[in-house]
Amino acid sequence: MSDDTPDSLIPYDSIVQEALRAVVGRVLGEIEQGGSELPGAHHFYITFKTHAPGVSIPAALRERFPDEMTIVLQNKFWNLNVREDGFAVGLSFNQVPAELDIPYAAITQFVDPAVDFGLQFQATVADMAPAPTEHPDNDGTEQAVGEAVEGADDGSNVVTVDFGRKK
Repeated sequence: MSDDTPDSLIPYDSIVQEALRAVVGRVLGEIEQGGSELPGAHHFYITFKTHAPGVSIPAALRERFPDEMTIVLQNKFWNLNVREDGFAVGLSFNQVPAELDIPYAAITQFVDPAVDFGLQFQATVADMAPAPTEHPDNDGTEQAVGEAVEGADDGSNVVTVDFGRKK
């Protein structure tokens, strides 16, 4: 027997990524069905690739966040519209309203710090590592974006899936 793992003819990694992204859709869908009211202390940090196919954000935000951006759904958001392939939401950045449309495939991270839950996804473009971004200054947020993912190595419920493909 060989120690080499054979290449899989079944795309397990993409199947798992798609299933985990569906978790984001289900959670957001339940929030939308509940009148867009977040229960208890729940709030979400959603990080996505700003240039991924299907992402629609104002040009000023795309310029400010050329690779990746984190939004916060907490106190002030509106027009949450959850679809099978993504979601749209209205947010305010430095008191300027903006409409964003984000496909689930563009999401690289979903965190609910109220319950130490988080999901990280592989970038959809090979070898595309997240770039550091500045805080988006969503109106009404109370934590810095970096605080949402701190403690990911402390046993919290962050799920990371990486099936390291052979090349």
